[in-house]
Amino acid sequence: MSALAGLKVLDLSRVLAGPWAGQMLADLGADVVKVERPVVGDDTRAWGPPYLKDAQGRDTSEAAYYLSANRNKRSLAIDFTQPQGQQCLRELVVKADILIENFKVDGLAAYGLDYVSLQAINPRLIYCSITGFGQDGPYAQRAGYDFMIQGLGGLMSVTGRADDEAGAGPVKVGVALTDVLTGLYASNAILAALAERERSGQGQYIDLALLDVQVACLANQGLNYLTTGQAPRRMGNAHPNIVPYQDFPSADGDFILTVGNDAQFRRFSTVAGHPEWAQDRRFASNADRVANRGELIPLIRQVTVFRTTAQWISDLEQAGVPCGPINDLAQVFEDPQVRSRGLKVRMGHPLAGEVALVGNPIRLSRTPIEYRLPPPLLDEHAAAVLADWLGK
Repeated sequence: MSALAGLKVLDLSRVLAGPWAGQMLADLGADVVKVERPVVGDDTRAWGPPYLKDAQGRDTSEAAYYLSANRNKRSLAIDFTQPQGQQCLRELVVKADILIENFKVDGLAAYGLDYVSLQAINPRLIYCSITGFGQDGPYAQRAGYDFMIQGLGGLMSVTGRADDEAGAGPVKVGVALTDVLTGLYASNAILAALAERERSGQGQYIDLALLDVQVACLANQGLNYLTTGQAPRRMGNAHPNIVPYQDFPSADGDFILTVGNDAQFRRFSTVAGHPEWAQDRRFASNADRVANRGELIPLIRQVTVFRTTAQWISDLEQAGVPCGPINDLAQVFEDPQVRSRGLKVRMGHPLAGEVALVGNPIRLSRTPIEYRLPPPLLDEHAAAVLADWLGK
């Protein structure tokens, strides 16, 4: 039996942050019903190309973006702007343990589907709202999207080439990372609320904001600022607190060197043919290397260009110095470790015959992740959901 078997979740969310949380709960075994608008469904169904292709190589209606966040769910189309749809949803809420939504602040209140209204008919309901800026504050009524939050929340101020380098300027992360992180925080919060419900018997309301998550996830960069009062700047692939910890050129490309302590630096210096670096006062400790990175990094670059990436990785791994290549996604999914860990999974699909998906990274010893359902077609499970939940 799966870890969350028996839990019922209504996922009214769209796009990525909310659906990511719903997919996490679904992967862990919950019965997650994706409640969608009739006819059009989740916005991301149309966010292509690319689209999933059928057996003849033709595009289907399912965009790859949508497929990334909706595995193991069942789809039910309900127009809850209409009284009949509202009534149906309320009946489902009575049976639900969790509801996830990402409408604007008070967006569901007009339909009597806000937390206060639904808590009255199901006091055990855990209701998770995800918005750009939260339920209060001067920005509460604004719409929030990952890209703008990466800028507003500081991530782009530390992402991209340094101001004195060619191509300098702010750059967003290549994945909607704030959405993904918000989804993970949401699933964490929901599980915490479930644990508390075991003691109190009561559900509760969860208010999650993309901006809050983005600021919280500044991690060491946030504390670098709070500790010094100086805002960190973009440094390309360099690390603000560790040196050398960045990309370096090789004879046939580039590789990543991640020296995490002084012992590793001594071993790296020996492999590089310059053991004297580790004895140099300028570079002997990490604090010294951070202070003198402008002198050390050019010295390393002058050496790394004389071996291939594969040679550097082989030599450094033998010496116990962390390093790695810079793979594109084709190389990622062919990597022997990625293949061994099963991070590419295949599932049957009603339109394509089969769909490839990225596996869940969680490994549970007794209740492992199960891949039960491919991302659903719009309203695919209407009859089954109404029968299972409501006996209709």
